[in-house]
Amino acid sequence: MDARDIILRPIITEQTMNVLDEKRYTFEVDVRATKPQIKRAIEEIFEVKIEKINTANVRGKLKRQGRFSGYTKKRKKAIVQLTAASKDIQLFNEN
Repeated sequence: MDARDIILRPIITEQTMNVLDEKRYTFEVDVRATKPQIKRAIEEIFEVKIEKINTANVRGKLKRQGRFSGYTKKRKKAIVQLTAASKDIQLFNEN
């Protein structure tokens, strides 16, 4: 898999924004990706050094619309801890 196929998008929530000062970033990744693949992809795309990675598989939620029901798609998220000497990842364009 290509690095851009592994890292799908950053997850921007209030909780993830609070830990940016500690150099912890959260990304949605491909469900088949392993920790070494995620580490290589983030280091290649953002040119940073990674200290630790935690991953979590998130189940799809049951959603209903009237009498029809179904599940949202399952996904995998990766919480990445950068080293102290590493530069920050720019998630937003700061002009």
